[in-house]
This record gives sequence, structure tokens and C-alpha cells, in this order.
Amino acid sequence: MDDQPATLRPGYFEHLYRSDPDPWGFATSDYEREKYAATLAVLPRQHFVRGFEVGCSIGVLTRQLAARCDALVAVDVAETALAQARERCAGLDGVRIARMAVPGEWPDGGFDLVLFSEVLYYLGPSGGADGIAEAARRTLACLQPGGAVLLVNWRGPTDGACSGEEAADRFIASCGGKLRHARLDRAERYRLDVLESPLRHG
Repeated sequence: MDDQPATLRPGYFEHLYRSDPDPWGFATSDYEREKYAATLAVLPRQHFVRGFEVGCSIGVLTRQLAARCDALVAVDVAETALAQARERCAGLDGVRIARMAVPGEWPDGGFDLVLFSEVLYYLGPSGGADGIAEAARRTLACLQPGGAVLLVNWRGPTDGACSGEEAADRFIASCGGKLRHARLDRAERYRLDVLESPLRHG
């Protein structure tokens, strides 16, 4: 029997975006607008050299995040969503939008900002394979000294493989103390965690 959640199966998100171009109201809801403002406000620096946004969807936050980064790689698994993101971010220098299934796929090079916004709970645990732990491992490998990781997680029920609270805790635990847990903000419906790398690895 296949007990893998539907959200972890290939094509789930593509089907979702073909049925509704903005299924979570990223471009329209007050919740998303407030959450994006809070997300940008907790970033530990005003400026980053190279950012990586996991689960960019239709690019609403991507466009705002681009103003804080010299270069930004934004990825999602659904090409239909990415088409909207490319249109929304057209003309923004330094923004690269690509289809990528994290954590199995990962961009080359280093980053001083990695952002997981309401996506970690889709990565696992499921069927004995923990995508969250793998995402943490790959984040540690690409994060520049002095860089930051921002986790944004919905606190209510999810259609992923675990809750947002569990996803955040599993990611932090999987970092093995190599990142400093610099900030934890709990709003009524979401949680923000800021993790920071020491200036020198060691």
C-alpha cells in the first residue's frame, strides 16, 4: 500500500496550479501580505549577495526579496507556477527562476541567504526518507560564513507529511548545532525561525 502523501507525489502541485493559478491566494490575501512583511522584517541584514528561495510559487515574495539581494535563485516544482513567477519578476536583474525539486536537486554555488517559506512540511518525513534532514544538510553545505537561513512555517493543519512546527524543529535539529538559532517569532498562524552561520566555519 502506498502511504506517501499525495502532496509528495510527482505532478500534485502542477495539477493544483492548473486548476487554480493562485490556490493559496499569495497575490490577494491579507494573511500573505502580512506574513511577507514580517518575513522581510526579520531578515538579519538589509542586503544579501546571493539568496536562494525554496518554493517560490508564483513569485510574489520573490519580487520583494529580489530588492534585498544582488542575485536570487528562486525555485519551485510546478512549471505552471513558475511561468507566473517569471512574468511577475520580468526585468529584475539578478533573478533566476528555475524548476527544481528540493532537496534532491539543488543549485550550484554558495548563498548567504536561504529561505524556506511554508514548504518544509512537504519534504518529509515519509516512507523512511527524511527530506527535511537532507534539506538541512544541503543548506549547511552551501551556506556562506555569516549567512542566514529563514524558515517560515504555517502553524495550522497541513496537507504535507508533517506539521509546520515539526518541520521547523526537525530542520533545526538536523543542523546539529552548526547554526545559531538567532530568532523565533510565533504569530497566530505562522512561525518564523532565523538561523545564522558563524562568520567562520569550524
